[in-house]
Formats: sequence, C-alpha cells, structure tokens
Amino acid sequence: MPHRSRENFVEFVVARQRHWLRTAYLLCNDRQFAEDLVQQSLEKLYVVWPKVTAADSPDAYVRKAILNMYLSETRRMWRRRERPSDDPTFGVLETVDEAPDDRIDLARALSRLPKRQRMVLILRFAEDLSVSETAAVMGCAQGTVKAHTSAAIRAIRQTTEFELQGAVR
Repeated sequence: MPHRSRENFVEFVVARQRHWLRTAYLLCNDRQFAEDLVQQSLEKLYVVWPKVTAADSPDAYVRKAILNMYLSETRRMWRRRERPSDDPTFGVLETVDEAPDDRIDLARALSRLPKRQRMVLILRFAEDLSVSETAAVMGCAQGTVKAHTSAAIRAIRQTTEFELQGAVR
C-alpha cells in the first residue's frame, strides 16, 4: 500500500474506532469479543483499502464486516459455550454515552434478543440507518427489517415492564 494511502487508512481508523467498538459491544455485550470483531474487520479493510476508498463508503464496509464477523463467530460451538462472566457490568465500554445505570439496562436488554433483532435495533437506532439501508446491510427485505424492529421493541418493552413491576413489589 502506498504511503499516503496508509496514512489515510490510519486517520480513518483513529477517527471511527470508538464508534465501531460501541456498535460491536452492543451486538455482543462482551468487551473483548467486540474488540476482536473490530480488529478482524479492520484487517479485512486494510487488504482492500484502495478499492473501498474508491467506492461509496468505507464506514459501511466496516459495519458490514463487523456484522458478518459477529454472525460467523456466534455460530461456532465454542463461542456459545464460553462465558467468562455473568456480571452484566463486566467490560462495559466507556464509549457508550448513556448514564451507567441506563447503559447496563440497555446492554442486558439487547443481550436477551435474538441476533437478527439485536442487529436491526443497533443498525436502525445506534447507527441511525434507514429501513432500506438496514435491509441492504443485512441482505434482507425491508419488511423483514420492520418486523424484526417491531418484535425487538415489543420484547424489550415487555422485559422492562416485568422488571419494573418486580422492583416495585
């Protein structure tokens, strides 16, 4: 890679890395796993950097790579069995902007959702993508994105209401 192109890559990564870590953490609720997802995605990006910069959006490439790596890694048996900590506060990233109590509740609520519903919420609300952009990233129909969004929000509301009722008693 030419020197100037390498400099552009480093500048891009430095500017966006915290954002990608936040996105990856929201997906997996595990700091080390989130860091691994971002690192593996950046390795792939580095190899194709000249092509990606000539295309539309390097950020979209990294986002898609993180999602694909997440799906790939969570399909592996060893990943499903390994749970280093059941403490929801373990490894919480400092990049999440909410207050600590809100951050823990959000991470816990997202971790209870199925993978695709979690991905939709993160893409739609944390990444601020439209329904059509989310469908393109996930490789599905817009109706599927809407259905997953509705189901995920409904599940989070039900869980939150149940927890609030339990706390009041």
